[in-house]
Amino acid sequence: MPTYVYEVILDDDGEPGQVFEVVQKMSDPPLTHHPTTGQPVRRIIQAPHLAKAGSSAVLSDDNLKRTGFTKYIKTGDGSYEKTVGKGPDSISAK
Repeated sequence: MPTYVYEVILDDDGEPGQVFEVVQKMSDPPLTHHPTTGQPVRRIIQAPHLAKAGSSAVLSDDNLKRTGFTKYIKTGDGSYEKTVGKGPDSISAK
């Protein structure tokens, strides 16, 4: 289930309200009030959390192979050589 970020709506005094997270089903309607205080809230649009390209835990060769992906590394001459997975041993635009 996704985690949604909400902000308490304060009066027009310019101060931002409390920000909190709630785990909800995608089919659940957005909250309109804080679950504890009852103050009005609005959902804040956030970018999804994505693994960083350098994340060794997610993009390790063992993990890629286990999940069925193929990984290629670019060589100096512009072609690509397979390091893990199924598929051709190399790819070249030549």
